[in-house]
Amino acid sequence: MRRSRRRRCPVRVRSLRSSVRLPFHTFAYLHQPALGRPYSPPARNDRRRPSVEHSVESENERPRIGIYGAGKVGTALARLFVAAGHPVLIAGSPRQSALDLLVGVVAPGARVADALTLARESDIIIVAVPFGKADSLPWDEFDGRIVVDAMNYWPPIDGTIDEVEADGRSTSEIIGTRNTAARLVKSFNHLGYHEMEDDALPAGAPLRRALAVAGDDDEAKAAVARIIEAIGFDAVDIGALREGAHLQPGGPIFGRELDRTELERLAHERVTA
Repeated sequence: MRRSRRRRCPVRVRSLRSSVRLPFHTFAYLHQPALGRPYSPPARNDRRRPSVEHSVESENERPRIGIYGAGKVGTALARLFVAAGHPVLIAGSPRQSALDLLVGVVAPGARVADALTLARESDIIIVAVPFGKADSLPWDEFDGRIVVDAMNYWPPIDGTIDEVEADGRSTSEIIGTRNTAARLVKSFNHLGYHEMEDDALPAGAPLRRALAVAGDDDEAKAAVARIIEAIGFDAVDIGALREGAHLQPGGPIFGRELDRTELERLAHERVTA
């Protein structure tokens, strides 16, 4: 189920010590003339698909999304959730300079927060930092919180982590030991950041892509499924947290473009194998 995608010509903008890679229409918008008719960025993929419509519920009723990680995955998710009407908090690395400026450019509408504030004020937390940086998060603040593990273990990026290499469990099961009171769900990790916005489609669209959720807390999985549906994907519950191994790099679901029926069939085959 392959879909062709248009490539955008990115423009690199340097601001202070940070470097931000922007689509051309965003660059043009930021540099529009002070007088005259302002530049209006084109609607994304208007010729290819209709936009994902907002839900009828008020913003106050939508869960506040907190995202750890202001990299490509974190900011792509932030844009999708802002567009769907969710309040969004985002926390980056303490070493990221001019984070407010960065987020204002690449994820307008999201609010920068420190790590503790994000943990305490978010209804659903998404961890989108490099796997090797997971221990830098305030896990002791996650008691009772719905936490989505969107990370992947990449030895070329994270280095070889002996704890993971010697453990036969899924990486989410390992991460779950940081706080067993957190309501951990595995999702968002099995598609690329560049596909998140391009592949989002309204409910009922024939090419709508499915995302898997795995976890041991049914209510937490249902909550994550709802926000997945809100941003333009079908959510498929594939079972317990250990089944998240199928979503990891090298797993049968990782990187594949599957609709709901295909993902449900593949997940069933793997669980019953």
